[in-house]
Amino acid sequence: MGRLLLLSNGHGEDLSGALLGRALQTEGHVVEALPLVGKGQPYRDAGIGLIGGTQEFSTGGLGYTSLRGRLTELAQGQVIYLLRRLIRLLRIAKRYDLVVVIGDVIPVMAAWLSRRPVATYLVAYSSHYEGRLRLPWPCSDCLRSPRFKAIFSRDQLSADDLSIQLQRHVNFLGNPFMDPVLSDAQRLPPAHRRLGLLPGSRRPELEQNLLLLLRVIDQLPEAWRDNGELQLELALVSSLQDVELSALVAQGQWHLEAGSDNKPSALRRGGCRIWIRRGNFGAVLHSSDLLLCMAGTAAEQAVGLARPVLQLVGQGPQFTEGFAEAQRRLLGPTVFCAPGEAGDPVTLARTAQMVLDLVERIHQDADLKSVCDREAVNRLGPAGGGGRMAASISRLLTLPR
Repeated sequence: MGRLLLLSNGHGEDLSGALLGRALQTEGHVVEALPLVGKGQPYRDAGIGLIGGTQEFSTGGLGYTSLRGRLTELAQGQVIYLLRRLIRLLRIAKRYDLVVVIGDVIPVMAAWLSRRPVATYLVAYSSHYEGRLRLPWPCSDCLRSPRFKAIFSRDQLSADDLSIQLQRHVNFLGNPFMDPVLSDAQRLPPAHRRLGLLPGSRRPELEQNLLLLLRVIDQLPEAWRDNGELQLELALVSSLQDVELSALVAQGQWHLEAGSDNKPSALRRGGCRIWIRRGNFGAVLHSSDLLLCMAGTAAEQAVGLARPVLQLVGQGPQFTEGFAEAQRRLLGPTVFCAPGEAGDPVTLARTAQMVLDLVERIHQDADLKSVCDREAVNRLGPAGGGGRMAASISRLLTLPR
């Protein structure tokens, strides 16, 4: 068995890395992680040791998406922080039999510089964006290097495309981030119609997104919103605690109702109640007819569960108009979005109308269900991706060097 280092650069990448890391531990390996961006909380949650202290920045590693974001990262010292992480990698690389990259060009380059054998899961790239994947320089050159022993893609189209471009075999074995939701047996109590609200996980963007989602709910007809015609579920991360949540939603005249032994807490305004689901994320995905979404990985998981997604564009830094448009290309025809400016009342009203139209269509249009089922497999793959990837990586360690 080997000593492995996981190298990732983003919240979604950390989540995939932690799931892959647990699968590798099951194979008997010693696994540690070096997240290049953020605190690496998914690794902590999985019991995987972190190398060095970690730090979180307000851009969430997405500063590259705008000039303002880049300047913010410079001002907050994220570039210096990244360079320090890379220097640490070069100092400790010899401890490990294999470096496992989860992410994009930055960890790919870092792994190449480490001069160690590498396995790469290119979770951040897909040929679905443009039909042909254009890897940024010098990613292609690194991936062609003999140091890179295996390359895994996030979908079959990308595997086929990159196998031709790189002139080496690229595997698609599924996506580890789908494993927990595909295997999650939790379900919410039956409801006539159910809408799941996904504001994302990054703060402070999470707070901005939640206020926008509440404004959409305000636009729904009272008969749907207040009389139980449409049950509303909010999948919320634990980092936004009740005291902060209560103060936040008060801006829109909502108030927080405390939960009890037999019911969760809820947001309440008049006759409308939104149930708060912390720790029941998979149950919200499985049990909802439609997901109103301002998130990255969560939207991918919803599509992987054959659920239609309705986007609501926000102010970012992640869930901007450009990000949402790219996400629709990545995830395909079961992801919808109302036209218009982010936060504009007309856009919010259009989104509310699309909620009503899609929830009705889901119950009446068998073709939509078939498309959702097909795209789930095409875009995300079957369950067990983490285990298959871990087994493939284990086989690398038995090969002669």
